[in-house]
Amino acid sequence: MNIIFDRYSVRSFTPDLVKDDMIESLLKAAMQAPTASNRQPWHFVVIKDRKVLSKIADIHPYASMVKEAPLAIVVCGDTSLSSIDGYWVQDCSAATQNILLQAVHLGLGGCWCGIYPKKERVEEFIALLKLPSHVIPLSVIPLGHPSGIPMPKNRFNPQRIHTDSWANNKKSPEHDAPGNDTG
Repeated sequence: MNIIFDRYSVRSFTPDLVKDDMIESLLKAAMQAPTASNRQPWHFVVIKDRKVLSKIADIHPYASMVKEAPLAIVVCGDTSLSSIDGYWVQDCSAATQNILLQAVHLGLGGCWCGIYPKKERVEEFIALLKLPSHVIPLSVIPLGHPSGIPMPKNRFNPQRIHTDSWANNKKSPEHDAPGNDTG
């Protein structure tokens, strides 16, 4: 559980490269994700080329940190492998989360930057990475060694918990306590 609570979005990296065995470990973790009907409709584009990383920063407004990241992984869904319409999104989202959790385990950091369902962003990534028409980019994850370690955030919010129905939402006095950082 510590890995889950230690994960945070890293937007600043040291210049240290990520070793190939670490990249393989990230991809193995991604491919262990749960998947509808075990179809595994994912593909991963590993990007180390500085020119391509810079282009990503140009086409994705929230991925500027990729300019200093030593690598990025683009998680893509292969619609020809997905037997249930649209479930490639859940499958590839689980793979994305597994990459982020494995990054923490390896002492790395990353940031989930969404591509899909923004049509223009999807089209630009398809063109940049020369993806076939049945492969849709879901996310890009800039990865590397974090340049700093922020304080963990407590995101637990009891007001988001409903028991048996929406109407059974119990307000917790602790949630409203001053200084409770849920962000």
